[in-house]
Amino acid sequence: MEVQDYVQRFTEMAIEYAPSVLVAILTLIIGFWIIGWITGVLRKTLIKRGVDESITPFLVSLVNVGLKVLLLLSVASKFGVETTSFVAILGAMAFAVGMALQGSLGNFASGVMILLFKPYKVGDLVDVQGHVGVVQEIQIFNTILMTPDNKKVILPNAVVTSGAITNISGQGEIRVDMTFGIGYSDDIDKAKAIIQQVADSCPQVNKDKPVDIFVSELADSSVNFAVRPWADSAHYWDVFFYMHENIKKEFDKQSVSIPFPQMDVYTHKSN
Repeated sequence: MEVQDYVQRFTEMAIEYAPSVLVAILTLIIGFWIIGWITGVLRKTLIKRGVDESITPFLVSLVNVGLKVLLLLSVASKFGVETTSFVAILGAMAFAVGMALQGSLGNFASGVMILLFKPYKVGDLVDVQGHVGVVQEIQIFNTILMTPDNKKVILPNAVVTSGAITNISGQGEIRVDMTFGIGYSDDIDKAKAIIQQVADSCPQVNKDKPVDIFVSELADSSVNFAVRPWADSAHYWDVFFYMHENIKKEFDKQSVSIPFPQMDVYTHKSN
């Protein structure tokens, strides 16, 4: 008799709640499909408008999660679940987690700012907090740099945005500032001609802009030239190293001295 009562109650409950359950399931299926369609349209729109590829997945994911949470809350409300209390609990949990993860949330907020305002992008050569390197990846919490000596530097985004950011290559073209010294007994015009010749022979130097070559300092033991060719940002180090190596070679060939720290000692012989 007891078993029959349980079966009967179960049958009655199934008949009573079956329509609501079916409606909830259909709502979830249709809702997830609509959310998928919306996020797909959003992704295509962002790509079409040229939004940075670093920020597109983040925005799409944020919208996707937010819409799914709203869908689940609306379905839960149909079953009599008190969603206001549920939202309050979620808010309290979010506050507690936020207090525990203040540093991480700071990095997150800074990451969003970097992605939105774009002080640099992947591939740029930057100077951040004393670290010079090419931006390899911009993550939500960190920025990853690859230094010229192939070291990977991982910088928290909150640290990045707390100081000055020098985007060395962000303009597409960069001036390569260098200093070369010759001896006081050497011919200045000859040295300038050699430097110009080396700059003209460098394939990465921009030939559309003149190379600045002028005497910048009469130092203790040398006459110093400021040399400033222009190049594409990606070829900064190519030009820098090429000029140093080949100017040294040409100075040696044409007997132009390059001073180095030294001391001349004179002895006085008394009778």
